Amino acid sequence: MPELPEVETLRLGLVKYVVGHKILDVEIRVPKIFQGDKNKIIGAKIIGVKRIGKGLIIELDNGFCLAVHLKMTGQLIYRGKETKDIVLSKKTGGDLPSKYSHVIFKLKNPPPAGGSKLKNDKPDSFLYFNDLRKFGWVKVLKREEVEELAFFKEMGPEPYKKTDLNRLVLTLKRFSELIKKNNLAIKVFLMDQKRIGGIGNIYANEALFMAGLDPRRKANQLTDNEIRKLYSSVFNVIKQGLKYGGSSDENFINVLGQEGAYQQHFLVYNRKGKKCHQCKGFINKIKLGGRGTYFCPNCQK
Repeated sequence: MPELPEVETLRLGLVKYVVGHKILDVEIRVPKIFQGDKNKIIGAKIIGVKRIGKGLIIELDNGFCLAVHLKMTGQLIYRGKETKDIVLSKKTGGDLPSKYSHVIFKLKNPPPAGGSKLKNDKPDSFLYFNDLRKFGWVKVLKREEVEELAFFKEMGPEPYKKTDLNRLVLTLKRFSELIKKNNLAIKVFLMDQKRIGGIGNIYANEALFMAGLDPRRKANQLTDNEIRKLYSSVFNVIKQGLKYGGSSDENFINVLGQEGAYQQHFLVYNRKGKKCHQCKGFINKIKLGGRGTYFCPNCQK
């Protein structure tokens, strides 16, 4: 599932390529994915893109928004004349629209500054919502309804310096308070979106390795020094994920249909049986909270 760095990478791409576009039509190929009346957004202009945790909010100039959750395998891919020569990753399913393209937003580029008004309403660019497993969703909501959506309303503070819609940044004080009153395994705790927004399986594994902590340890058994070290590690792995454009270990691709590179820099995730970068021992894999969990038994205590 795309995590904070992947979804933030998408947000930045959407801001660059779709803000200012007019929505001419929406082709809905899988009805369960698109929830709401498409007529409420046809003719509206995209004016901004925000993110809360692993979710996106595409803001329109008519008071409505598109709330988007990619779930496990969702993708958002922009194609226009300025991107037509960019080679798509095979993860898109082939040329677009592909068999995975379940919602297609037909867009019109804004005229250049000082240029004439739009001459016609024929689409010249597209935003594709792809989803291999069809778990993701797009919801049409009024702007004031967005933060009341349970998925966003219950999201915990984020380990990221920039947040949208007045969301809280995760402070060390708050992080420490949450940990000390929780007896879950520390890795399971980190992935609880109601406590901390945006961290999933990849970055929980990576942060715990960086902090030298066994993922099975109880959260409330960590010392103050270990909590500080883990807090710093969480922010560091999020920063690294953003630096490399997210991880495409599974289905994630950016808004141009290209893969991220963070998977080439994994510390432990998906490295079962490979040598540890620090001690030259070997990475183990176990199940924890129903998820594959990777760690070095020598370096993580």
